[in-house]
Amino acid sequence: MNWKEILKKSVVSPEGLKNIPGIDSNDVARVSGVYPMRINPYWLGLMKEAGLPLVRQAVPCADELSDTPLLEDPLCEEKDSPVFGLTHRYPDRVIFLVSNECALYCRHCMRKRKVGKAGGMVTDATIEAGLSYIEKTPAVRDVILTGGDPLLLSDEKLGAILDRVSRISHVEMIRIHSRVPATLPMRITEGLCAMLSKYENIWINTHFNHPDEITPEAEHALKLLNKTGAPLGCQTVLLKGVNDSPAIMAELMRKLTKNRVRPYYLHHGDAVKGTGHFRTSIETGLSIMDSLRGHLSGLCVPTYVIDLPGGGGKVPLLPESIIAQDEKSLTVRGYDGSAYTYPV
Repeated sequence: MNWKEILKKSVVSPEGLKNIPGIDSNDVARVSGVYPMRINPYWLGLMKEAGLPLVRQAVPCADELSDTPLLEDPLCEEKDSPVFGLTHRYPDRVIFLVSNECALYCRHCMRKRKVGKAGGMVTDATIEAGLSYIEKTPAVRDVILTGGDPLLLSDEKLGAILDRVSRISHVEMIRIHSRVPATLPMRITEGLCAMLSKYENIWINTHFNHPDEITPEAEHALKLLNKTGAPLGCQTVLLKGVNDSPAIMAELMRKLTKNRVRPYYLHHGDAVKGTGHFRTSIETGLSIMDSLRGHLSGLCVPTYVIDLPGGGGKVPLLPESIIAQDEKSLTVRGYDGSAYTYPV
């Protein structure tokens, strides 16, 4: 069965979760009516084996509808979008949404307002508008293809986008951000990798959150991606009840580097509406980072970052970046030198 056929068999309603213990079908139905659910058969099998850490990332729960103080777009991506689906916040790079679908609709998604929803639909017209903007904006040297998941596009469509971007003289780097090596590793085919191998300026960032996601199938996918010559990185999200312990995080980082994937960022959970139940304290993240340093190779240790509300950008959580802190908030210096207050 190829990856498209597997995706078609995804669970999108409570009826498909009858064999998963502890699931409240009424809650699943109610929440998935607001934030869509998609659990493909591969991940469904992993959930049955690994249990709560993978269930928690995939199955809707009532908490998603109860964190009303949080915002749909606290990072102000829309404010910095000159055209639909493209965010130009930092001077030299853009975030370019080329897909509105994922192989798994993660419950902690920072773009819950868009992914899988008609209002966030990516079309040929929005992709053309993004490409045109990049072509006429010489300051852009780094293009990040994201979504949704770019690797859910067909090889042909993704190849056409990469061809167009790679011909833009001022673009020096193209990054592909994808979670499919973890959520649908059979999507990583010889044909896809042969196409990716044609481009010398591609970098690929994966997204693994728990060591149980690094299965033999995922390791095979990573092996194929490594053969393309593209450097591989990983952006992990710190999630309560999933990976908020030093032992779990250390195992994940070791498994990543074993498979030639460089841990890049450990993201503190964004203050996105519908994801508040995943957010840990800042102290938890700092404690985990302290446990990694000195016990793992430096190559295994990611940078712990907060993406600041209001469009302040990503900043590392280091002593010099913290201006002030109390029991309710943290004030951090943004990439632009301004102070941003982050609720804790």
